[in-house]
Amino acid sequence: MIDPIMLEVFKNRFSAVAEEMGTLLQKTAFSSNIKERKDFSCAVFDSSGRLVAQAAHIPVHLGSMPMSVESAIKSLPFEEGDMVVLNDPYRGGTHLPDITVVAPVFINGNIEFFVANRAHHADIGGISSGSMPLSSSIFQEGLIIPPVKIVKQGSINQEVLEFVKSNVRTPEEREGDFFAQISANTAGIKRLKELIEKYSIDEVRKYMDALNSYSERFMRKKLSQIPDGVYSFTDYMEDDGLGNRDIKISVRLTIKGDTAVVDFSESSDQTEGSINAVRAITVSAVFYVFRSLIKEDIPTNAGCFRPIRVITRKGSIVDCSHPFAVSAGNVETSQRIVDVVLGALSKAVPEEIPAASQGTMNNITIGGIHPETGKPFTYYETIGGGMGASAYTDGESAVQSHMTNTLNTPVEALEFEYPFMVEEYSIRKGSGGTGLYGGGDGIIRQIKLLSDAEVTVISERRRIPPYGLFGGEAGEVGKNIVVHRGKRIQESSKFHRKLKKGDVLRIETPGGGGYGRPTF
Repeated sequence: MIDPIMLEVFKNRFSAVAEEMGTLLQKTAFSSNIKERKDFSCAVFDSSGRLVAQAAHIPVHLGSMPMSVESAIKSLPFEEGDMVVLNDPYRGGTHLPDITVVAPVFINGNIEFFVANRAHHADIGGISSGSMPLSSSIFQEGLIIPPVKIVKQGSINQEVLEFVKSNVRTPEEREGDFFAQISANTAGIKRLKELIEKYSIDEVRKYMDALNSYSERFMRKKLSQIPDGVYSFTDYMEDDGLGNRDIKISVRLTIKGDTAVVDFSESSDQTEGSINAVRAITVSAVFYVFRSLIKEDIPTNAGCFRPIRVITRKGSIVDCSHPFAVSAGNVETSQRIVDVVLGALSKAVPEEIPAASQGTMNNITIGGIHPETGKPFTYYETIGGGMGASAYTDGESAVQSHMTNTLNTPVEALEFEYPFMVEEYSIRKGSGGTGLYGGGDGIIRQIKLLSDAEVTVISERRRIPPYGLFGGEAGEVGKNIVVHRGKRIQESSKFHRKLKKGDVLRIETPGGGGYGRPTF
């Protein structure tokens, strides 16, 4: 017998474990990317690696993390006190800077749960600072870590840690972030053991299963409210950074009763540049969209996704093969996958689906030698933009949207830690698409370099704008501008350039699409 009050108690107890893990990770991390921007995620899994509960962190992490946990389970035997680290995109990861740490929770000698967290490290080696290069192979993007024990029976595996530190530009920062991830998992293990001690393992298992069934019922109910039919939508990635343009992402969505089949088979083949997405990313994007349709406060767990089937074609842009480059697939292609799934759903439930948001994360990596310390630095950030308008309201301006859920790096923190001066940080007025309801405006971020540095920008929606819906206008495309030795240069959507002290990088992010025809 399931007590509805206890069901709510367990829902919040499980999610509180993940939230506390996230708070500890943020407070103890070294890098501004984790402690300021909160570019990390934490979650709880059952003994098979199925998602039990998550904190409200990064959608692109949380939909794919179960695959990393499953990879760790299959690759290594666990003993109490062990933790496994991995970042391989072809084993459930997303891109190499996103490093996952997985730990088992033993009860009476048996593994009953796993806790895991994934954090974006500002550098993991590779051919350019920040490990987000214009690459043609995953081997150019950084150090590939297969599932390996970073903690053995409660002790740090120094050999593994030193190996990683020897292959990155900022070893002290990486070490600090690893320790923060390990501490977060330790806290998660402690809280789950306390929960089991209070209620018994049988009771905890019972309500874990009940919560999965509860979420599944809500998802099936929502799918049954969408008219049966086949709905298609196509959009394009502008380029892969290496000269290949207009790479198609196409979806065919079939709704039948309380199930959904999401088929990407007609999407373009994998491409030379780094915008390829592994299947884990595509699955994450699809799950994010469907979870967003449910307004009720249900737990996000494996049960939510049981009624949804995702079909991809191996060797395509949405399910690439080793060793194709993937660093931008996680951050850029994931956004376009969301755009096409939402576009297809707009034909089925138009009043529930917004116009396209900015459709890019506007990734910036800057690296060099800090003039005050003489040591290497690496800076990574994504910049928000405009959200798409809906049938009920204007889109929000200057926010992160869809597959990213990070904060910005505050100007004070940025200038304190790096040799930069932020000359402008403002809303890009008028960049949202017009309509009955207008799209949100983008952002202007202008940074002056106070030392020589190499800069990589990976972005989208610089040529193909975020679409409007039902008569609403598209949002403005973004712009990447460099002022090099006094000369103003408009760069492409993806570029790498060595800049000098005093040069300026200016990013103008896209606005969101409008919704409905204007009444004027």
